[in-house]
Amino acid sequence: MDIKKTIDALSALAQPTRLDAFRLLVSCLPEGLAAGEVARLLDVPQNTMSAHLSVLGRAGLLTSERQSRSIVYSADLNGLREVVGFLLKVSTAEQFQASVAE
Repeated sequence: MDIKKTIDALSALAQPTRLDAFRLLVSCLPEGLAAGEVARLLDVPQNTMSAHLSVLGRAGLLTSERQSRSIVYSADLNGLREVVGFLLKVSTAEQFQASVAE
């Protein structure tokens, strides 16, 4: 993971509704939830929730799968692990300076 992808993921999670949606989807692993159900449970209009889920998906934090007429979203823990791994990757000042120079 590079710095831009990490910033995108952290930015996606920095919005309260998206953070709530991600946490909800983590709690529903491995099955996931349909977008409409996420919207209902968080009391957010469906079109607004779809936009939020799209942001999380583009940030690499969600996977989606069409099931009949619904899109079912699941938290992508591998994406979250990559973010955390990037944040913890630097163990010396020299490694930090090298990663910033990239």
